Amino acid sequence: MRPEVRTFVADGPLPDWDASEDEIDRRVAQLNAVHGPVSHEEAAALAGCFGPDDCYGVAWSLLHLIETGPNPVLTTRPAGEWSHRLYDRAVRAGLVEGVGGAEA
Repeated sequence: MRPEVRTFVADGPLPDWDASEDEIDRRVAQLNAVHGPVSHEEAAALAGCFGPDDCYGVAWSLLHLIETGPNPVLTTRPAGEWSHRLYDRAVRAGLVEGVGGAEA
């Protein structure tokens, strides 16, 4: 796993909307340091970094980065809104058999 991915993953899930602007900017900078495509191992580790909300849109950037890796990352429906989105997108793309949700 590349060092920039390890750094992002080591800091844990994305913060929520109550985080300071500095904290969000720091996580955005970490995420921007990771260039796709990501490996399957990196994608799986990054998939554990979704926070409780969209973190002012940062969760979308994380989701799109994960999708640059070999799919599917998630093969069963996980807990958590953003992990559900990632899984449902793989279902709709025909990468996983399952029942997709309504999220885009």
